[in-house]
Parts: sequence; structure tokens; C-alpha cells
Amino acid sequence: MSNQNKPGLNHTKSLGIGIFEKWLSLWVALSIGFGIVFGQVLPDVFQTLAGFEYAHVNLVVAILIWAMVYPMMVSVDFSSIRNVADQPKGLLITLIVNWLIKPFTMAALGVLFFKYLFIGLINPAEADSYIAGLILLGAAPCTAMVFVWSQLTRGDANYTLVQVSVNDLIMIFAYAPIVALLLGVTDIPVPWDTLVLSVVLYVVVPLVAGALTRLALMRGRRSDEAVSEFTAKLKPFSIIGLLATVVLLFGFQGSVILAQPMLIALIAVPLLIQSYGIFAIAYGAAWVMKVPFKIAAPCAMIGTSNFFELAVAVAIGLFGLNSGAALVTVVGVLVEVPVMLSLVTFANRTKTHFPE
Repeated sequence: MSNQNKPGLNHTKSLGIGIFEKWLSLWVALSIGFGIVFGQVLPDVFQTLAGFEYAHVNLVVAILIWAMVYPMMVSVDFSSIRNVADQPKGLLITLIVNWLIKPFTMAALGVLFFKYLFIGLINPAEADSYIAGLILLGAAPCTAMVFVWSQLTRGDANYTLVQVSVNDLIMIFAYAPIVALLLGVTDIPVPWDTLVLSVVLYVVVPLVAGALTRLALMRGRRSDEAVSEFTAKLKPFSIIGLLATVVLLFGFQGSVILAQPMLIALIAVPLLIQSYGIFAIAYGAAWVMKVPFKIAAPCAMIGTSNFFELAVAVAIGLFGLNSGAALVTVVGVLVEVPVMLSLVTFANRTKTHFPE
């Protein structure tokens, strides 16, 4: 099969790191500032928005999350799964890291820092909430941004698509049980009905909608270009959804942050350790197993980065808009982009140590 006809290649080639992705941490930081200010100046507005809730799901946030998630789900091509056996070592590393290592190391780091090392620096009553936010992030492998990281390392576009598609299918069935297990282990109450509802709302529904949309687009023009053009048109709504969610969350968290200005830095510490540690495990395993660089780099990136949109939505559904868990998931957005860009640079500088 030629590169021209391989599924997903045209779509991924069209991806680069645009101004939004490159400066995502800056836009998030600005949104944090706006949210804190607006939350102090317009508290009644935020309380009104918090009231639009049904079955523990905030409807305003639900709309914003769908705006973020739906375009990336259109990009997922499940037909690519037929190529799953092309590079089994890379996929094996991805699956082991994402589902057998990463959620558990994130939970362990959360307990270590917020139950012990930071106990004198935070409100002990909030420790469980921060740990829960870390668990929600650690159990959600990246879906969208990994295409960008793959492109920047000249990774195999089609195999990146295979990895994302397989992980998305597993996430439907594994995310809720893993989160529930880890919350239970850390003695955090598990509202199963809300957890399952969140997975259905923010994974299953947009994934099915994305698959149906992709099918319709491919039938109309029989080309991945149609998918790329469609998702490009939706991208502004995705950006608005993310930044509006950040403003909303920090509008509620403003008083807490102003009272504890070092809180964001404290939350960032276990996130940074987790990110660089998981990358070292995945990238090191790929090197030991002699995985080609074009497979090794994306398989390490997908394990390192997070599906933060899902984590944000579930944190709000389980613990509320003004919870520590919701705050942690948004700090994850702030931390992720500079970390991933540094890892892209490292990978590109070490590519000669891998097979072609």
C-alpha cells in the first residue's frame, strides 16, 4: 500500500503546531487570570452558571467539553486498527504504559505529595480532591494532541492513528473501572452512577458522533481531505470551549488560589515528575526493544500526554466546579504543552540511537 492511500496520513500531514498549540500554556495562563478576576468581580454570574445542572452534570460545561472533544473524535479512524499487527512492539509499549503503569504511578505520586510531603502546605481536607484530579488525568491517555507531537518528531502518521484508535476503544471500557479502583484504594468515595454517566457523555457519545460524521464525510468525497477541512472549521469552537472552561473553573477557584498563591506550583510538581518519568519508561523500553524511531517517539508521547478534556469533564461531574479535582485537571493543561515540547526536542536530538 502506498503512503498516499494509507488511512490517516493525509490528515496527519496537514497537522502542524499552530499558534494555538505552540502557545497553549500562555492562552491557558491568560484565561486563568481572567477567570480569577471575573470570579471576584462577578460572583453572582458564576453562581448562576453553576446552577445549570442536571444529574450532577453542569450543562454549560457539558456544551464546552463537547465543543472540545467532538472535533478530535472525528479525526479517529477505526479502520486503521486493521494495521495493528504492523508494529506490535510499539503498540505493546503504549498499552502497557497507558493502562498498567501510568494511572497507578499518578495515584501513588498524588498520595505521596498530598498526603505526606505537602501536608503542611495545603488544607488537609482538600488533599483527597487533589489526588482524585491526578487520578482522573493519569487514567486518560491523549487523543488529539498526540497527532501534533507525532508530526513534530516525524513519527509514522498511520501508526499514531492506530495507537489512538485502540486506546480510545479501551478507554470506553477501562476508564471508569480504573478510576473507581484507584479512588477506592485512596479512600475517596466513588459515585459510580456519575462516573459511568460522565464516560458515556464525554467518551462514548462524541466518539460515536465523530465516527458517524467521519463516515458521512468519507462517503461524500472519499478522501481524508474532507475530514481535515471539517475539523479545521470546528477548531475555533474547540479553542473557545477549552479557554471558556478554564475561565469558568478559575472563576470558582479564585478565592482558594488567592488565599494559597503557591497552590498551582504545588499541583504542578507531581504532574511534572509523572510526565518525565512516564516518557523515560516508554522511550527507554522502545530503545531496549529496538523499536524504529518513527514508532518509538509517538508511542512514548501518547503515554506521556493526557486526554485533559475528559479529565476536566469527569472532575466537574464527580466533584463539582469549585473542587480541587477540577483545579488539578486544568493545571494539567497548563503544564502539558511546555513539557511535551521539551520532550519533542529531546526525542529529535536522540533519534540516531534508534533504528530507522
